[in-house]
Amino acid sequence: MRPSSRRNKYRRGSILIEATYALTFLTGLSLILLKLAVNVTAPRQWTLQQSITDAYLTYEKAYAQRLPFADLLGGDSPWPAYPSKAESTVELGKLPGATALVAKVIRTRTPDPNNFPLDGGNGSAATNPAGMKVWKFQSLLIYELGGREYVKSRTVVRSQ
Repeated sequence: MRPSSRRNKYRRGSILIEATYALTFLTGLSLILLKLAVNVTAPRQWTLQQSITDAYLTYEKAYAQRLPFADLLGGDSPWPAYPSKAESTVELGKLPGATALVAKVIRTRTPDPNNFPLDGGNGSAATNPAGMKVWKFQSLLIYELGGREYVKSRTVVRSQ
């Protein structure tokens, strides 16, 4: 009976070793699959951030298009006349993990060179017979992703 009891002890020990190998293999496999899942979601996060910044610039463009001309050219205009500029920090949204995406918005306006001198240009009745006032309203969005700084801009041309 002794030889068979010795075999049972070895069998019990070999099951423990096999279970350890199986757990080690499954742990390694799960780490590889986790890394693959993270690699798949990283480009999506970049795309999400680009969509958020594009959406904010769409808002800026709509804001410049809907404000009355008197408000755009007034002293407290959101777009001051160049070389002055209006800077503000805005939170564009939240990324997964409740990380805030923050950017700096710079706004300025420039007159068309063909405007009359009263309107910031150097045009005359010969070059601008209709007396049109044309302005470019520019919004710059400066933000940082992954240690790099990006700048996006939108320009709206309005005339009166």
